[in-house]
Formats: sequence, C-alpha cells, structure tokens
Amino acid sequence: MRKARGVAKKPLGFTPRELRIFSGLKSPSGVQDLLDSMPYHIADTAWSPRRVLRERTAHCLEGAIFAAAALRVLGYPPLLLDFESVPDDTDHVIAVFSRRGRWGAVAKSNYSGLRYREPVYRGLRELAMSYFEAYVNLRGRRTLRTFSQPVNLARFDRVHPGWMTSDKALWWIPEHLVDIPHTKLLTPAMARALTRADRRSVEAALVGRRTR
Repeated sequence: MRKARGVAKKPLGFTPRELRIFSGLKSPSGVQDLLDSMPYHIADTAWSPRRVLRERTAHCLEGAIFAAAALRVLGYPPLLLDFESVPDDTDHVIAVFSRRGRWGAVAKSNYSGLRYREPVYRGLRELAMSYFEAYVNLRGRRTLRTFSQPVNLARFDRVHPGWMTSDKALWWIPEHLVDIPHTKLLTPAMARALTRADRRSVEAALVGRRTR
C-alpha cells in the first residue's frame, strides 16, 4: 500500500489530531473498521468528514465522503462511485480505491452486504456487479441498475475550498453525482427477467439494520 507521504506538508485542513486518527487507520480496511464502529445515521444531512469524525455517526453518502477523505490522507485519490437503483428504491455511494491494478471499495450502508470490497476486481463494472445480489429492497427486488465513473473529489478543492472540514452541508456532492453519466448494468430484458431474492437473503441483508 502507498504510504501517507506528504501528509505533514499538505494537511488538507485537518488538525494534527484528526490527521493522527486518519493516519492511524493505515489501510482501506482500517477506514472500513472505523465506519463500521459508527452507528448508521438516519437523517437528511450531508455532513463533512470533520463533522462525521466529531459526531461518530454517518449514513451512506456521508460515510462514502468520509472514507474518500480518509483514503486521501493515506495517499489514495478521494474517489466516489455512485450507484443508481430503480425509481422506488434508494441509490448508494461508495468510496473506491485501486491497489496493484485491482479495485476495492469502502462504504457505509444500512444493509449488511453493501459495504467493504477487497481490491480484487479488475474493473469498475466488475466491482459494481459485486454489489448486485446484495442490493435488494424489503420486497426482495434486486434493484441496482447503473454505476457512474469515479469522481475525484480533489477536483472541488478550488471551487469548494475546505470542504473536508466545513461546517456547511455538502449537498453539492450528491447533486453532482446525480448529474453525471451512468452506465447501465442490465439490458431491459435482463431487468424484466429478474426473480426476487428469497427470505433468507433479505434477512441477511437486514442484519444490523437501523430503522430510527
């Protein structure tokens, strides 16, 4: 893994204490462990990584943004990947990283199967498809339909300086994700032929799920 060289020279707006916390995670799996230790946050918010670190709770979007910032401290580009579902279900956002030419992901989710992925996937489509079977709703429908290209949040440093440590909501990030092109994972015929997940699969997806 690439070491976090240059952290002291480019602190990214974080305090020394915050940088020590991020640097202490050491790897993407360490970032995932920290996210997993935080309760899922059910609220209509878009907190910055600093706010998530302070509150020690996050939902899907906030978890992905937090993970991207943490990965940035560890020497990875802060990349987000957006998933779109069918219209009556929920979209999902993950932070992605590449190691030795293979893709992995760090994520926060209220569904057990939509979180971490080891960096073993040859491409982003293959990574996205690894989420397909676990991407079910309460009725057992498999609802994942599209994925975006990765968005490097560093591109917003000039437009939204200090976004990683801001007290303001970061709604411009999901607004950007909605507007970018997405690639379909299924043909219409494939989508029409999908069966529903069985009861045990749905129950497995709901392990640890918070409702309030």
